Amino acid sequence: MTSALMGCLINKVTNEDSEYDARMRKPRDFSIDAGSARTLRRWLRSTTLPQGQITRAKIILGLHAGKTPSDVAQEQMVSCKTVHKWRNRFIESGTDGLLDEQRPGRPPTLDEKTINRVLTLTTQYVPEEATQWSERLMAAHAGVTPYQVRKIWKAADLQPHRHKTFKISNDPQFAEKVVDIVGLYMNPPGNAVVLSVDEKTQIQALDRTQPGLPLSPGKIGSRTHDCQRHGTTSLYAAFNSLTGRIMGKVAERTRSKAFFSFLRQIDRRHPKDKDLHILDNHSAHKTKAVRDWLAARPCIHFHFIPTSSSWLNAVEGWFAQLERRALYRGVFTSVPELKAALLEFIEVHDPALARPFKWTKDAKAILASVDRAKNALSF
Repeated sequence: MTSALMGCLINKVTNEDSEYDARMRKPRDFSIDAGSARTLRRWLRSTTLPQGQITRAKIILGLHAGKTPSDVAQEQMVSCKTVHKWRNRFIESGTDGLLDEQRPGRPPTLDEKTINRVLTLTTQYVPEEATQWSERLMAAHAGVTPYQVRKIWKAADLQPHRHKTFKISNDPQFAEKVVDIVGLYMNPPGNAVVLSVDEKTQIQALDRTQPGLPLSPGKIGSRTHDCQRHGTTSLYAAFNSLTGRIMGKVAERTRSKAFFSFLRQIDRRHPKDKDLHILDNHSAHKTKAVRDWLAARPCIHFHFIPTSSSWLNAVEGWFAQLERRALYRGVFTSVPELKAALLEFIEVHDPALARPFKWTKDAKAILASVDRAKNALSF
């Protein structure tokens, strides 16, 4: 090959590369309609779409904004060839052209019959060797892989490893009491105070047998699993659902005498010009001393919570806070130390952390849920 011919070929290739580079640098007229733009922007906000599909949306939106293919390729860390590929696919088929095509390979092995078998076994049968299904057990029984079992369960939103508890009240006046209690929460009477009252019994003064190891960077705090018991105490609490403030009294035992003393404490601390509505189901209400005391105070009204329905009592939520924040990790070497910690928690909560109680589910929805549960149990 002569030097002249070689020079011509080199010039031709150089010119083609220069023209290609110019095309990459020069933005071409490219626009998309408003509907496609909204679809692509919705893809960008998605947290479930494949990353590749989101990258293609960014490529098309970048070209639509007037950027050059080379700039878009650099931003998305892809080749210019990839940018042109998805640009052409979008011109031909719109947003559908940006979706993944059917890839070659072995077709899925999960047919409808297999899926129905896994779902039927999961929901209607229990394995002989366990109380609930696991992925490995189901895979062995259904003749599939654990990954396929996981895939089927995820699509059907089945979680055999999880379990919840419930209790349906057998109170013959359940509906009337629910309407009364929920009405006080959602539409409290004017010029009145609504108190949710209950007792937390058998609070243990627990001490660890050995000192715990402190929290440090890269290491969580730890404590011994065994403990030493130093006795128990009980706590009466009254939760103001309108303000979130709490009133408490520590008692050695939950007898009618202790509850009566707590009622008198409530009466002394609340203004006499307001009615007082107390929500509880304590058996001490039925004693003669309490009945006579209430008869002499017509401004105090008791509202009885249905049996086995402590979830209706707002003070139970405060008891849960007490358990998590003051008792679960607490170390108490004596009952007096435990009592002091309980009273200190009440002082800190009231009024610094007090928040009004908000009940969102009305009585009609609650009764409908209970009816559905009863119907499910009747089958």
